[in-house]
Amino acid sequence: MKLFTYFRSSASYRVRIALQCKGLPFDYVPVHLVRAEHRAPDYAARVGDALVPALETDAGDVLTQSLAIIEYLDETHPEPPLLPADALGRARVRALAQMIACEIHPLNNLRVLRHLTQELQHGEDAKNAWYHHWTRSGLEAFERQLALLAQARAAAGLPPSRLCWGDQPTLADCCLVPQIFNAQRFKVPLEGLPLTLAAFEAASALPAFQRAHPSACPDFEA
Repeated sequence: MKLFTYFRSSASYRVRIALQCKGLPFDYVPVHLVRAEHRAPDYAARVGDALVPALETDAGDVLTQSLAIIEYLDETHPEPPLLPADALGRARVRALAQMIACEIHPLNNLRVLRHLTQELQHGEDAKNAWYHHWTRSGLEAFERQLALLAQARAAAGLPPSRLCWGDQPTLADCCLVPQIFNAQRFKVPLEGLPLTLAAFEAASALPAFQRAHPSACPDFEA
């Protein structure tokens, strides 16, 4: 497999975590977003949305969108699973993942931030205020959801979660860790999010997550 990725892309980071959790070998193909390498004709001709990540399978098929790629990996390489075995658990994990991938991330990705500064002529302070507002409000909602899930687990007689859902990494953790990494990079205030940060810290300590970290990528730039 080949993963077209950028070390700082949180969507790419999600897929790297999934690949590392499953112990799957892959060729790392860097696509530098800031240098607009994703807009090169040869890349856009292979990847319809001209974004990262993109995964080229062993059969030569090209898949896009991080959550779809991770679920493909989970279906084709089911061990260890990144989604719970039960339908209710899967729905809960998917909801957590989508709170980040569909609610927080789209408002704060590189394309949006560049549009704010280049097209709409907002300054750095305004850009950072935008990023802080949408990231913080999204993470507060995530924290509330984790609290509700903790209550649901207790009511069902399940042990407390060490990660987002249970003690094994899931799709939700694949999304949470990159989002907190970027929040820290943009100096978003993270106080008052104990469940979220506990899950982040527990996941970040796992070897698979450390191997997927941006600093471990061959195209890493400090």
